[in-house]
Amino acid sequence: MAVDPERLNHLKDVVNTTRGKMRVTKITATRAVKTRKGDFFCGLTAAWDSYHDDVGGRGDDLDLDEVGGSFNAMTLEEAQVAQTLLSMEAALGAWRAALSEGVITIEEYDAKTKMVKRNTLAHLSRIIPVSEAKAKIATSAA
Repeated sequence: MAVDPERLNHLKDVVNTTRGKMRVTKITATRAVKTRKGDFFCGLTAAWDSYHDDVGGRGDDLDLDEVGGSFNAMTLEEAQVAQTLLSMEAALGAWRAALSEGVITIEEYDAKTKMVKRNTLAHLSRIIPVSEAKAKIATSAA
């Protein structure tokens, strides 16, 4: 289906404007390691410095105007970095759970965690400079 070039340019403008204004306040990552002896899960949620949280949390049922503060959120680039790091931590947590239960060896754990960190670095390097990505991996997975 051919799209009118004018319509396509308008859609690109809308997407670019929306991406530029979009802010993210929470990232969730879950991972599962499946073995013959069972499945091991890790789920993590990270909230950016904001007033709203899950039900019962710090900003429960408050309107932003009522707290009299500013709304702080991540840019899309920051959210991509945060999601990548949190996903790495969830993956490492799932492998750690499998190791803790004795269903994988320390050698398997070391190999998997090395692979996860290497892949995370490669993905982060597509978003931010390599030196910055290496520093984030080192501090995140210490």
